Amino acid sequence: MKFLLLCLATVAAVLVALAIGAVPLPLSQVVDGVFNPDGPAGTIVWQLRMPRILLAFAVGGALGVSGAALQALVRNPLAEPYLLGISGGAGLGAVAAIALGFAGLFAVPTAVFRGGLAASAAVYGVAVVQGTRLEPRVLVLVGVVIAALCGALTSALLALSEAAQLRNAFLWLLGGFAAASWPAVGAFTVYALLPLVYLFGASRSLDLLSLGDEPAHALGLRTELTKRTVFLATALLTAASVAVSGMIGFVGLLAPHAMRGWVGPRHGALLPAVFVASGGLLILADAVARTVLRPAELPIGAITALIGVPLFAALVRRSLT
Repeated sequence: MKFLLLCLATVAAVLVALAIGAVPLPLSQVVDGVFNPDGPAGTIVWQLRMPRILLAFAVGGALGVSGAALQALVRNPLAEPYLLGISGGAGLGAVAAIALGFAGLFAVPTAVFRGGLAASAAVYGVAVVQGTRLEPRVLVLVGVVIAALCGALTSALLALSEAAQLRNAFLWLLGGFAAASWPAVGAFTVYALLPLVYLFGASRSLDLLSLGDEPAHALGLRTELTKRTVFLATALLTAASVAVSGMIGFVGLLAPHAMRGWVGPRHGALLPAVFVASGGLLILADAVARTVLRPAELPIGAITALIGVPLFAALVRRSLT
């Protein structure tokens, strides 16, 4: 019942996002546009707004699931892709590609994806102790260090960039879906599908990881292999997300925390709820970003921060009372 309510709320968010924009559409025209793609409203719905909405939903869901999986991996409810340096490496890749003047449709997204994977490899390589064991506490510390290093290198590149490059780089760092298209939706789906399927299928393993290494091993889990594959899956999801949307914070932190208090800690129910809630949150954030100051468009990272900071503070305060 709770999951059904969550899905209905997300459908409502989709309808709101389809209705508002530079050309507002009444609900009747939104419905007509959905079922009549060749009509005037259908062009707006299917060519302009639907790809953006679907990409926002998919990216939000991927970031939320990544955050929930990382929280189980490191047994820390504050863990998320940005904390572990994955997003920082992806952002550094984007700024480096822009500063060096790489052109082409896929030049920046490819650099973003490679930067995220390189940062993930660096974090993983340092966090593996004694040659085989991935230590969660070391993983968090190394992630913070790598994130700081990537931030410093990004700042240096921004300081050396020209004005036009600087603006493009900041747009990537703050995130957005202005460049959303059906090919972008398809490309993201291809990259994200396998990691998402793995994480959803590993819900019981994530439950066991949340208990700690020794209890998980005693219950039959191959802990080291599971930790490595979970970390790899989250790294792929985060790199793919940043490649199509830029760096968007708080999604992987807020939604898992909120849904854990609503549907419980079992990942079999938690991960689907987090995916839908995170996707719906990003749809609404994107709708606000493109309408509140139109025709100008706010970076979606600023919107998620404005939403996430007070809500997360309230959740933390409630959990301590």
